This record gives sequence, C-alpha cells and structure tokens, in this order.
Amino acid sequence: MNKFSDARFCDRKTQPSMFTLVLLASISMLAMNSFLPSLPAMAVHFDTTVAIMGVSVAIYLGSSAVIQILVGPLSDKIGRRPVLLWSLSIFIFASFACIFAQNTAVFMTLRAVQAFAACGMVLSRAIVRDTSDTQASASKIAYIAMGMAITPMVAPALGGFLDSWFGWKSNFWMIGGVGLIVWIVTYFDQGETAPSSTIGWHKQIKEYPELLASRRFWGYCLTSTFAAGAYFAYLGGGPFVGSKVFNLSPEKLGLYFGTPAIGYFVGNFISGRYSLRLSIDYMILIGLIAIFIGMSLSMLLSFFGQSSAMSFFGCLIFVGFGNGLCLPNATAGMLSVRPHLAGAASGLGGSISIAGGAGLSTLAGLVLAPGSTEMPLLILMWASSLLGLITALLVQKLNKEFSLNA
Repeated sequence: MNKFSDARFCDRKTQPSMFTLVLLASISMLAMNSFLPSLPAMAVHFDTTVAIMGVSVAIYLGSSAVIQILVGPLSDKIGRRPVLLWSLSIFIFASFACIFAQNTAVFMTLRAVQAFAACGMVLSRAIVRDTSDTQASASKIAYIAMGMAITPMVAPALGGFLDSWFGWKSNFWMIGGVGLIVWIVTYFDQGETAPSSTIGWHKQIKEYPELLASRRFWGYCLTSTFAAGAYFAYLGGGPFVGSKVFNLSPEKLGLYFGTPAIGYFVGNFISGRYSLRLSIDYMILIGLIAIFIGMSLSMLLSFFGQSSAMSFFGCLIFVGFGNGLCLPNATAGMLSVRPHLAGAASGLGGSISIAGGAGLSTLAGLVLAPGSTEMPLLILMWASSLLGLITALLVQKLNKEFSLNA
C-alpha cells in the first residue's frame, strides 16, 4: 500500500476526495435505478411489455459482471485513472445514444454498453484499498456507500417526475449529463493510486485462479451475492409489483421505489462508525439477519392478505439496512484475502455478485406473470436472504480455521 497525503480537492498528487469516490460509485446506481418508473411508458414506445423492458435491468447487470472481470486487472496494470476516464466516456456516449434507439434490440444493446459505469463502482473500492488498510477500508467503503445510497433514494423519484413532465427520454438526457459532470470531476481530482506493476495484464488474468482457489474469497463473494441478490430481484420485479399489483402511477412508484435506500443509508452509516471497532464478519451476519427478518415479515403480511404498497415497500427498508451493514464489510473481506490483487479481487468479486444479481433479476421477471401477486417475488427475495445467512455463518467458520492455522 502506497502512502498518500490527505485529500485536497482537484490536487491529483493527493488521494482523491471522498466526494469524487462517491460520484464514481454512484453513477452506476443512477443508470440502474432512475429510469425504472418509466418502464411502462417505454414498453408502449417500443411496442412491447413491461416484463420485456425489465430485462434491460438484467442485461445491464450481466454486462457489468463481464466488464468487472476485465477492469480490475486492467487497472492494476495501466492505472485507475485512465481506465476510469475511458469507461466514463463510453458510458456517456451510450447514455445519450439510448435516447435515439429505434427499437428494443438497439436499446438493450446500448444498455449493455452503458454498463461501463460499473467501472466507477469497482475502481472506487480498489482506490480505497490502495490507500487504506483492511479495517479502515471497510469504514471508508461504508461511508462511500452511505453517500452512494442517496442515489437510489432520489433517482427513481426524479425519474418518475421527469417521465411525467418530459417523457421517458428525459431520464437518459439526465443520466448522460450527470456522467459528463462526473468525468470532469474525475479528470481534475483523481490522480493515480495503483501500485506500480511489472506483471502483464494477461498474467494478471491468469492469477484469477489464486483468488478462486481461496475458500474465504468465495465465502465473502457468495455472502455479498445473496445479500445483494434480494435487492437485485427487487429491481427486476419491483416495477411490475408497483405498477400492476398496487396500481401506482410513475410518480408514486418512483417515490416508493427508493425506500430500500433509506435503510441502506442508515446501515452504511453504522458500518462506517463501527466496522473499525467490531469484526467485519459480525457486521455481515447482523446485516443478513436484518434482511431475513424483513423478508419474512413481508411474506407473512402477504400470506394473511394484509399486504399493501406501504407494507411491501416499507419492509424493503430492512433489505437496504442489511445490505448497508453487509456489503461494505464483505467487500473489505474480499479485498483482504489477496491484498496484492486488490483491483482483480474487486473486479472478480463484483462480477460474481453482479452476475448473481442479473440471474435473480431475470428470474424475478419470469415468476411475475400477468395476474401475479407480490408473493412470487417475496419468496425469491426471502430465499436469497436465507442463503446469504447460511454463507455468512460458513465464512465465520472459515475465518476461525484460518486464524488457527496462521
């Protein structure tokens, strides 16, 4: 780990400011969330169904997974700064191009390209690991995620209002414009933090087996995947439930859709305050328990016919809260397994989590047919939280074995 001076904004000789890292981590969430209330209007425009348009979420996530596999080792080799600037440039182009898509296939293709925004999320974490030790990195990642949590709080509501006032295309004008601002801030504030590397990019790719052979790395990856999986399933099925089951308008759907981010903000705040004092494994376990409780409560309300838009979206605050506790600490755990491969670990770990999320998002669309209630989606989210809880317990066992053998 290199030593860097404390951040001074727009001084590339120091470590980047938290403001810049939050922007980099948030841009992908903006592209993922803001247009969701517009899916019904987009389905009409492209002469298709809401379920088909919802596949754009899974395509975005799947493309993000592929990109993250490559971007980690690439940034380890040529540096964080050039990879970020080029990735943001591609993202900006794709965001504006979505406005002029002539059909569903072109739009879906551009959504795949738009996923280059995920580089900001991956590399903001790697930059933290470049400049901080394991415990401090968990705290910093939590604070970045806390700032990032504002995006899914605000973006769906903003997207819903933009759709009502100016139509669905205004969402992509907004996304591209914000991307341009992030590019400018990154250019002036983000210096190079990656340690010097003499290892070729292809050789770094070949070092993935070193990570994949680690049971602890897999433990943290799967814990993160199942914790986030409940939220990604919600992204895939939430617009259907809100618009078709509870008959919400785009404005109301946008306002309701950001409720998990309230819990996410609080969870990340607690992670930022206490990850340095408590073990990361303990924080992960508490987070998974919170998600499991929230999903169990929502399922019970639905089973007894007491479910409403308020209860459905309200229980999702537990999902956000649990992810706020779990994800920063699971990420710090992934990066600590092989510190010399921080960029690769961030990319590969993020890719595994996002790929799992893409699968669950797609599955959510499949289980919600016309006439469905919210129950199929709740069962899927509950199952993901249960698997996350099991893997969190297994990770604790693995770490105890590792400590004894160290």
